[in-house]
Amino acid sequence: MQRFMDFLEKYLSIPMAKLSEQRHLRAIRDGVVSSLPFIIVGSMFLIVAFPPVPESTALFKWSQEHAAEILIPYRMTMFIMSLYITFGIGYNLAKSYKLDALSGAQIAVASFLLTLTPLALDDVGFVLPMANLGGHGLFMAMIVSIFSVEVMRFCKKRNITIKMPDQVPPSVARSFEALIPVAIVILIMTTITVVLGIDVHSLVDKAVAPIVKTGDSLFGVLLPVFLITFFWSFGIHGVSVVGAIARPVWEVYLGGNAAAVADGNPMPYVAPETFFQWFVWIGGSGATLGLVLAMLFFSKSSYSKALGKTTLIPSIFNINEPVIFGVPIVLNPMLIIPFIIIPLITTTISYFATTLGFISPTYVMAPWTLPAPIGAYLATGGDWRAIVLVVVNIFISFLIYTPFFKMYDQKLLDEEQAQAEENKETHSSEPNMA
Repeated sequence: MQRFMDFLEKYLSIPMAKLSEQRHLRAIRDGVVSSLPFIIVGSMFLIVAFPPVPESTALFKWSQEHAAEILIPYRMTMFIMSLYITFGIGYNLAKSYKLDALSGAQIAVASFLLTLTPLALDDVGFVLPMANLGGHGLFMAMIVSIFSVEVMRFCKKRNITIKMPDQVPPSVARSFEALIPVAIVILIMTTITVVLGIDVHSLVDKAVAPIVKTGDSLFGVLLPVFLITFFWSFGIHGVSVVGAIARPVWEVYLGGNAAAVADGNPMPYVAPETFFQWFVWIGGSGATLGLVLAMLFFSKSSYSKALGKTTLIPSIFNINEPVIFGVPIVLNPMLIIPFIIIPLITTTISYFATTLGFISPTYVMAPWTLPAPIGAYLATGGDWRAIVLVVVNIFISFLIYTPFFKMYDQKLLDEEQAQAEENKETHSSEPNMA
């Protein structure tokens, strides 16, 4: 077992951990995370526009009459999430190169906007189509953000900039330094989209279509679940490693579902990040709320009893580092097995429950620190059946963790008793100094 663990750590976990810290992936991860406040707040307006109440109630009728107005904050935040994410990626990537971060963010946004082709309307004039500003345009946002900052870095490295005298204020000097990179990026993007008439969003859609399709399949949801718990087993933050790669795809799913709800269409995706958050990571990665409950009910060792009481409240709010490192689960063969297996089981159950229509897909980004039943209820737009699924998954987690925990707890109890006997013998062998 130890040889197997060493092999996996050397050839899989360590290389993947290094990959997650790759400069461009880290910028994408930080850019997506920076947009979460807008996504969370914006998605809440979907619940207000489509409240989880009977259609005969006055609240439902009022919301339907004013849905267009209620959805305006949503359309200015979550619906155009790629615009915010572009700014975040450009900012963080430029910062990692020690370039002017604000200029990097602004150039990235300009480049992204130039991928859109304005539409000419007779009564209005030119209008900017918003569909590609949302989750649908996220892959394009990543590409142009990286491209724009790399142009900026190339110009800085080759001294292709306008340098101002030292007496000029720094803010003015930075603006002139960005002048040539801005001109290059705008000329290139204008040539592609306006002069050549290339629909870059369509090209990217075709290129990433297999990824998007696979990621929403049963295999596509089981793979990140396995990898996240696997990395955590070695003390590596699994969500940070896997999320750096998978989160952009999850955001596409979330944005697609939210847009479908706003337009009154069926939701196309099963597995946004909210699917994992509320139906799989109940209590945190590894669904460890079930383990905490097992500690509360079956602990014999004093250490497990104390740890169970201490970690209950954090686990309810999905904070489980005290469990992972306190039990510990990390490098603990007895508990790694259920830690990996349980999420795979609950993921499979939740996937089929969603695809078969037993519960609604998730489309609202509720704060991750909410207790799972509440978060699942909000994420599905008020589907009470989501609460039932959460309870079922907690019960499954509890049942599977219990026998493994009992074995581990017995080991701790034996160690405590052995330590007590050793201390007793040591104390009795000490000379009487009275």
